[in-house]
Amino acid sequence: MATGSETAARSESLPLFSRLLLGDRPRVRTRLEELAASGLLETVPNEFQLSLGALRMAHRILFRSETVGTCTTHPVRATWRARILHWRPARFPFLVAERAIAPFDLTGLRSDEERIFRHLLGAHHDGDQFVFDLQMLAATPGALLRLRARVVEQLTHDTPRTRWLRDLVVFEGYHEALLAAVERALSGDLAASGPEDGDPDITFFASMRWCAKQPRDLAELKAARAKGRWTVRDGVRERESR
Repeated sequence: MATGSETAARSESLPLFSRLLLGDRPRVRTRLEELAASGLLETVPNEFQLSLGALRMAHRILFRSETVGTCTTHPVRATWRARILHWRPARFPFLVAERAIAPFDLTGLRSDEERIFRHLLGAHHDGDQFVFDLQMLAATPGALLRLRARVVEQLTHDTPRTRWLRDLVVFEGYHEALLAAVERALSGDLAASGPEDGDPDITFFASMRWCAKQPRDLAELKAARAKGRWTVRDGVRERESR
């Protein structure tokens, strides 16, 4: 990890777009240092590289929105609220009000434990997409156990609140799948299945690896773009384009 003076100097030199994408940089740095100290991260990107990861996430939301909040394996719940909320724009204000999404936290590193719990309980994740948040929680002692208790409460209580959350995630079987994913994480299995484990859309660890491979500063980014070796979605290419 960089020293405090090195981090401060690097932070001051960040271009405006990086500062805007990261937002609360002290919070981002603190959280990243906590995750690094846990031993779970293989590589630790710098702030500029993190901002490129945030830019990639913004690109995903804008141009690959079909990968967020959708499901192809489970039916929509047979309630009027779930049928309305199946239209994703209708979900957005409720997800913001529930603090289930943080639209300006594009790295996930600004979200505290409670925010991640709300995100997992109220915002639909398809397939192995739970893994991203579970990997982040695994660095905090006891966080996965506390999440498990919240999911069990959601599944075992029939109240206006639990019914609302079931409708807010729209699709049948969501909280059951979340509980199964938490149980796997508690057993030490923090990986996604097959090739998805290396997908920065799916896992936090893969996202951090992707960031760490990117240009370390604006000069490197400009050089890579000039050679046709970098795009927002794919990052650095190994070879120059012809």
